Amino acid sequence: MERLEKVEKIREKTGVSYEEAKNALEACEYDVLDALVYLETLGKINREKLATYSTVQTTESSEFTKAQETYENSCKDTSFGEAFGRVFDKAWKLLKKAIQKGCNTTFVVKKKDKIMFNVPVIVLVLLTLFAFWVTIPLLIVGMFFDCRYSFLGFESTMVDINELCEKASDSCENIKKEFNNK
Repeated sequence: MERLEKVEKIREKTGVSYEEAKNALEACEYDVLDALVYLETLGKINREKLATYSTVQTTESSEFTKAQETYENSCKDTSFGEAFGRVFDKAWKLLKKAIQKGCNTTFVVKKKDKIMFNVPVIVLVLLTLFAFWVTIPLLIVGMFFDCRYSFLGFESTMVDINELCEKASDSCENIKKEFNNK
């Protein structure tokens, strides 16, 4: 049952106005029975109107039509297609921005201050996504063979990634030293 039908049903059963029925439904999260109980506890139920209830349509049907039009106009801000289009446009802009940053930033692998290779970050991300079981172990093993990783063209905003890469490389160096000492 849609919301307008629920409002009409409560209005028919209780004799309250459309606004009171709508407010009661909203307060009760659109549960008709809870809305009826809510209106009863507030003393809003008009018992005189209930005593003369009839299934025959009266002139109130034009009032119902006006209320229905008002309700539909207030609920119809945008169509689903327009809303989906806006969400899709925002997602597309975000994806384009991420791809652009991924192409402008490079992942650099150095060994003893000599650059072995560098690739755009987008390539590293794709390799990680599609060849996870190869890429991650190679990066970890590379750290134990004195490879250092860094990013060029990266704007550090919250966390300095290059600093984190250096700390990881230093940790690998410490592990290697401890292993060699034992």
